[in-house]
Amino acid sequence: MGTLGHTKLRPGRRTALTLGAGAALAVALPAASAHAATGTAGLARRFRALEEEYAARLGVYAYDTATGRSVRYRADETFALCSVFKTLAAGAVLRDLDRNGEFLAKRIRYTEQQVTDSGYAPVTGRPENLADGMTVEALCAAAVSESDNCAGNLLLSELGGPTGITRFCRSLGDRTTRLDRWEPDLNSAEPWRTTDITTPHAIGRTYARLLLGRALPDADRERLTGWLIANTTNGERFGTGLPDDWTLADKTGGGASYGVANDVGVAWPPGRPPLLLAVLSTKKDPAGPTENALVARAAAQVAAALT
Repeated sequence: MGTLGHTKLRPGRRTALTLGAGAALAVALPAASAHAATGTAGLARRFRALEEEYAARLGVYAYDTATGRSVRYRADETFALCSVFKTLAAGAVLRDLDRNGEFLAKRIRYTEQQVTDSGYAPVTGRPENLADGMTVEALCAAAVSESDNCAGNLLLSELGGPTGITRFCRSLGDRTTRLDRWEPDLNSAEPWRTTDITTPHAIGRTYARLLLGRALPDADRERLTGWLIANTTNGERFGTGLPDDWTLADKTGGGASYGVANDVGVAWPPGRPPLLLAVLSTKKDPAGPTENALVARAAAQVAAALT
């Protein structure tokens, strides 16, 4: 583990994670066949109660790098990927396209129609960005920190389309996660769909490789982690479920139907090695609604059990 330093990110809430020069965050990830940790058996009962309360299906994978304990609940069942892919897109850009910041500095121009078609564009839709375009680095930040759909689509274009995410996942050893469509179509989230999917176990381990492993060089890992720490969409999910003094680097995702609510990332309790956590959920009703509280409560249960 490298040295972790903490500074204020926003008053009364998260702290920013800074890494020492050349710091190595690589941790020993569990074997693919790892099972639930001892002392967490009661979690399955509580997760089932949450599913009944919210008329939902819940998937959880967590790994405590401090103790090696893990939690799995429906961890190998498939769920809609949704905007969780945007972290993967930024990671692929950093690893495969950028060289010494040159590609990140490339300016991408796009049209108002692309903004409109994306369905959600809080950053790319700003008049000044429409007029001047945005650098690839700014698009990565918009996609990851603000979940901007148009930014996500523009990154996908640079990666050769949605299947670029699938190839990136396979290169990391993730044989499950796949992306097949563009924003916003990829969010339809039908339970029978075999495209645009992942599992809690698969996406959790892939995030761990990017944020805690050696899939990215140190500087790129720090950059990606910074974008995730700056996430603005998690306030009612991990941001509510995890303690206020934990440093949180995560990405949410939500579906246009079936009430999908996802959150995946890494959290650093004070003075302690990190916890990896992936919580994916979907409703039985096509009309939803999205249940942020379900994700928050599941995350809180995991945090209490592992720490």
